[in-house]
Amino acid sequence: MAAPLYGQMMEVPLLASSLLSHASRHFGDTEIVSRRIEGDIHRYTYRDCEKRAKQLAQALVALGVEQGERIGTLAWNGYRHLECYYGVSGMGAVCHTINPRLFPDQIAFIVDHADDAYVFFDMTFGPLVETIAPQCPNVKGWIALGDASCIAEHLGDMSVPVMSYESLIAPHDGVYDWPLLDERQASFLCYTSGTTGNPKGALYSHRSTVLHAYSAALPDAMGASSSDSILPVVPMFHVNAWGIPHAGPLVGAKLVFPGKDLDGKSLYELMEAEGVTYSAGVPTVWLGLLAYVKQAGKRFSTLKRTVIGGSACPPAMLRTFEDEYGVEVIHAWGMTEMSPLGTLARLSFRQKQRTPEEQRVSREKQGHVLFGVDMKVVGDDGRELPWDGQSFGDLHVRGPCVIDRYFRRDDSPLVDGWFPTGDVATIDADGFMNITDRSKDVIKSGGEWISSIDLENIAVSHPQVAEAACIACSHPKWTERPMIVAVLKPGATLTREELIAFYEGKVAKWWIPDDVVFADELPHTATGKLQKVRLRELYRGHVLPDVAEKAV
Repeated sequence: MAAPLYGQMMEVPLLASSLLSHASRHFGDTEIVSRRIEGDIHRYTYRDCEKRAKQLAQALVALGVEQGERIGTLAWNGYRHLECYYGVSGMGAVCHTINPRLFPDQIAFIVDHADDAYVFFDMTFGPLVETIAPQCPNVKGWIALGDASCIAEHLGDMSVPVMSYESLIAPHDGVYDWPLLDERQASFLCYTSGTTGNPKGALYSHRSTVLHAYSAALPDAMGASSSDSILPVVPMFHVNAWGIPHAGPLVGAKLVFPGKDLDGKSLYELMEAEGVTYSAGVPTVWLGLLAYVKQAGKRFSTLKRTVIGGSACPPAMLRTFEDEYGVEVIHAWGMTEMSPLGTLARLSFRQKQRTPEEQRVSREKQGHVLFGVDMKVVGDDGRELPWDGQSFGDLHVRGPCVIDRYFRRDDSPLVDGWFPTGDVATIDADGFMNITDRSKDVIKSGGEWISSIDLENIAVSHPQVAEAACIACSHPKWTERPMIVAVLKPGATLTREELIAFYEGKVAKWWIPDDVVFADELPHTATGKLQKVRLRELYRGHVLPDVAEKAV
């Protein structure tokens, strides 16, 4: 056999630092705008960002941080957090973003498990740091993202010694060459939200980070460009804000960071002031934004499209954005273990030739894979199921941005080289994937599966329902039957019977929920997903009406 013929190309590694260097060199004057914790609006450019990120890298070297060490962040979306992204990973350490919405014990576990050498934090998280610091003995220093005077004002009574970020980087000049690392070296560490058991770490490489940014920015994915002003509402502490802090510099887009104020009014005002064309976030955030613009009688003057993921986007929300406000919704799906984007619902040329209603049905699904992601649906016997839009089973994925194993775990979760996502899904002939449930949330009634997501979407489409969740209740004959827990909009008068009747003609009769209960609010995970585990605990003893009647 002849020896392989290799290409004669430059050996330039794919590094996270190259994304910021590219933006600094070719889009140096493009703005990065942040609403700061201090309360004001901060503006600077990609050129400024790279200089300060390099100052941070120099400071970390001066502290003795070595390549491969983990550096934690507990921070909102803002320019200093972006500098941590690039300064930490660029010098060869690992940027470990920590979700501050988790329970303090979980956060302490994550910091300890990651063995973070230093932790950078926004001043709003001072009380949290005070709580967890005694449980994190290996952390060498806690660094507040602010200047010394502001820290003295807001954190002066902390017993935990705190360093000032601005004082840390000020002695350094930013004249620094990013090291040429092996692109397989670790770049970022993100932990799952830990809804069951302790969170697990997904350790990304520089290669996977850059490839994910390329895929995310493609026209049939997020479709980001240098003409965009992008506001990521999805937090930078949650799977790298879905890759936007990397895809933005890759294309030279303006970035707008909202800080800690994520209410509808604050988001709307920032979007309008900064000409935001593109945004991304979970459904719960958009509920607040839509409620505000409707109540205030506002319109979007620049916002053209938004990515909605994290949990299934209710079709009613998609229709409201598009029909009432002219904003395109891009339905997305992914996982921490996938860096995180997996699919986005962007239509092909052929799909756009279909009727508007057929197009909308496709766009309400989670969509087509990004380049670099492959997927399949398998049945109970492990065999791949057909792409007919009807056969549903366990969703498996693989690709260069999908984990091989969890951080500090020797065992691999892969099955024949594929990662089992824990989702139940279908794939249609167009290659569009549709999540029908989480495997742990699916309702099995009389041996047949019922999609809780479909039932939730119908409930939320009722004009008097703000939010809804579907869970299984035990049944002596059918084993499980669906029940809806709904939150009504202010002033609503909807009854249990009226909501059940709303399902007639929309699903098979045996899918119609057996009961509806109303709640003031629904529990959510730290990343905004409905917390089904908690709901099942709350309604564990709930007795369905027909069961109660027979008992009497």
